[in-house]
Amino acid sequence: MLPATTVRHSKINDFIYLSEGNSNSFLIVTSEGRVVVNTGMGFEAPTHKEYFDSIDSGPIRYVIFTQGHVDHVGGADHFIEEGTEIIAQANNLEHQSYDNRLQPFRGKRSIFAFAKTIAAGFAYVKKLEKAGTPVSGQAQPKPTITFEDRYAFELGGIEFELIAISGAETEDSLVIWLPQHKICFTGNAFGALFGHFPNLVTIRGDRYRDALRYVETLDKLLELDAEMLLVGHHEPVVGRELIRSELERMRNAVLYVHDCVVIAMNGGEDVWSAMRDIRLPPELEVGEGYGKLPWSIRAIWEQYSGWFHARSTTELYPVAPWSVWPDVVALAGGPDGFAEAAKKKLAAGAPVEALHLAELALEAEPDHAPSLDASLAAHRALLDQSVNFWETRWLEKEIASLENRLESGR
Repeated sequence: MLPATTVRHSKINDFIYLSEGNSNSFLIVTSEGRVVVNTGMGFEAPTHKEYFDSIDSGPIRYVIFTQGHVDHVGGADHFIEEGTEIIAQANNLEHQSYDNRLQPFRGKRSIFAFAKTIAAGFAYVKKLEKAGTPVSGQAQPKPTITFEDRYAFELGGIEFELIAISGAETEDSLVIWLPQHKICFTGNAFGALFGHFPNLVTIRGDRYRDALRYVETLDKLLELDAEMLLVGHHEPVVGRELIRSELERMRNAVLYVHDCVVIAMNGGEDVWSAMRDIRLPPELEVGEGYGKLPWSIRAIWEQYSGWFHARSTTELYPVAPWSVWPDVVALAGGPDGFAEAAKKKLAAGAPVEALHLAELALEAEPDHAPSLDASLAAHRALLDQSVNFWETRWLEKEIASLENRLESGR
């Protein structure tokens, strides 16, 4: 995923055009005016609009938001004209408020994943401003038309059906269905990657997504029986059979994991065992490039049970486990033994256990070089195994930090 600072445009068919960015923006051209689906970030909107205006100069009759995330609504100011209607699901403003309320928290929590993208965006803004192109900040648009479940309209002979899907990334998500053409704009119904396990909670910090409502969303999409999906990120998914088979596999995979978590909870297992032991059977295997199975297992568990895992009385009190780690290290005679034990875990192919040991030592002595070395090796071993966007970006960030700490101590 890259910001709309380079030309990544494509013609989908005779009346739909795609401009890629942090999220996809689409133009639908009709004989009675234009429809824009999602507007990108504020700094991306000039790029999207320049492309769309080169296709058609008709009035923008509607702007539709498939969800209230900042990379969907932020560029609205560049597209709103006299008479433009903004359509969104009824929870859109609430979600924008939620995003804005936690912007400092979520900004800090997600910078590790999008640092390069953000840097490219800032550089592009400076380039635009130097060239005299005005760039507005992030918009917080107020929809003029909202709906709860469904909303339909017709423009230039094209029928539009908007369908709410509360099981997607946000409470205000919707899909746009063009029944005459069997085309569905899904937004981020699947997260960032189609055909991959959903991110039922992100490590940057988000509300939990309900697994069963996600399954309901996939059921709605299966009922449409689309021949093309125009997704929130990357290129279209084309072909009725391909779309059905992927939707069915994702649906059955999520339902299988959900049911396994419920069985584990009712059977007296703990969340860590469930995260470790629940695996998809081969016929239900899906990608884990954005969402990851163990994370979603924990999300399902905690959405049902909350934060208390009944593992230790200490969970009930505001004293973190690591507050006593220096005492543990001191009782054990210092950090050297922990660093040595961490290296043995690494040699045995257990990098996470190695990290536990190294972090104990580093809490007691932050500059302990052997423990920093062990932690660095553990992170590199985990990176070698990672195929997940969020995990990879986090590990890369931690590796860079550990390398800097080691270098500064030399």
